[in-house]
Amino acid sequence: MSGSGQEVIGQRGAGALVVIPTFNERENLPLIVGRLLDAMSDVHVLVVDDSSPDGTGDVADQLAADDAAGRVHVMHRTAKDGLGKAYLAGFAWGLDRDYRVIVEMDADGSHAPEQLHRLFDEINAGADLVIGSRYVPGGALVNWPKRREVLSKGANTYARLALGSKIKDITAGYRAFRREVLEKIRLDQVDSAGYCFQIDLAWRTMQAGFVIREVPITFTERAIGESKMDGGVIAESFLKVARWGIEGRTARFRR
Repeated sequence: MSGSGQEVIGQRGAGALVVIPTFNERENLPLIVGRLLDAMSDVHVLVVDDSSPDGTGDVADQLAADDAAGRVHVMHRTAKDGLGKAYLAGFAWGLDRDYRVIVEMDADGSHAPEQLHRLFDEINAGADLVIGSRYVPGGALVNWPKRREVLSKGANTYARLALGSKIKDITAGYRAFRREVLEKIRLDQVDSAGYCFQIDLAWRTMQAGFVIREVPITFTERAIGESKMDGGVIAESFLKVARWGIEGRTARFRR
């Protein structure tokens, strides 16, 4: 839909907001924010903290207070409400301000800020959504348990077949959206979580006719803390993807 090739993001990240949801990430957060601002000195960061009992919100406030350039912002939410709701709150905050691109990034270090320029390069080349992919040539996994890898690859294959998508890593959580995408795809109707949230947003972006591209990234398993993925999120993904696939095929048949 875009494909203009006009520069949207500056070389140091000017014009972009990186949304980082947190729950009990007090040790990881300073590390990832520091790496991010070293890699992209003009990017802005919004930490969305779900009242972490370990004091992550206080750490985020201190990071914001220490950043004289005003690049670090914090949103405190009153309860642990899931990754999807945290991102939706962050997107709404960013859309209310003058950010041209909004990025999803994990707090645990699995998404390398040093590779963010790859996503921005594709945005500047005309893409509307860029996904940092583990499963395109050049993508890699580091220290990921084999069970998680098998689950992830299986989920991606299932989603690709069910939805008729060509995206290799549709469950990936490292991605950059032009604001026009988020303004159009009816975020008020999104109620998915985890894997399913990422599939949901990519599916809506596809259905709206936007340009989606993937770039290779190195995904590194967290060194501190524990994964927050659970069986309920996986079951939700299976059922919703099946429904979307049926609805999409039915709509094409009726045309």
